[in-house]
Amino acid sequence: MILEIDNVELYFKEKRILNGIYLKAETGKVTGILGSNGCGKSCLLNIIFGTLKPKYKLVRLDSKPILKPLYKTKLAHFLPQLPIAPNGLKLDTAFKLFKVDWQEFSTIFESFAIYKNFKFRELSGGERRVVETYLLLKSPVKIVLLDEPFSHVAPLYIEVIKQLISEEKKRKIIIITDHLYRDIIDTSDNLYLIKNGHSKLITDLKTLEDYKYISENSL
Repeated sequence: MILEIDNVELYFKEKRILNGIYLKAETGKVTGILGSNGCGKSCLLNIIFGTLKPKYKLVRLDSKPILKPLYKTKLAHFLPQLPIAPNGLKLDTAFKLFKVDWQEFSTIFESFAIYKNFKFRELSGGERRVVETYLLLKSPVKIVLLDEPFSHVAPLYIEVIKQLISEEKKRKIIIITDHLYRDIIDTSDNLYLIKNGHSKLITDLKTLEDYKYISENSL
């Protein structure tokens, strides 16, 4: 499956945030989005998912235009920067709702095994991020959008999530962005940089230096 979003124009009042954005993602590859804070990365994910309406956009799946919001197709899940699970929801219930195997999760993340009957509000912010990211990645959908999945997550868990993304991309389109750009670079097969409202396909990491996104010694 191939997902494309094209000709995105987004304005907030009179200020242009995104202009002429193009992005292509496909099953089997992780597509990473890089860019400085405030450049519109989160806005773009919301536009793709359908929860933010820009002045213009064109979304295509396998070259066919999708005329309704992507979330209404039930093909996609989106992890925004804010928590998505209700505070009073038990983890065990959430795994059943998302049709994800708790036993497999607690085997991978052994320290979480005791949390089965905990409510989401009883977890730390980083623990909650791990659980929600796992639920979306393992649920039976075709497209997963991840906004800051590594935020406040312990380095050990970040490595496990990166391995999980690598495994799940075989069956899903995965689009990911995070301020921890090294993890995005490590995880992604294709990279786009958003700069001055435009998207640029990055085929050589040295280009990120030319665009002054990272310094010469950062790679």
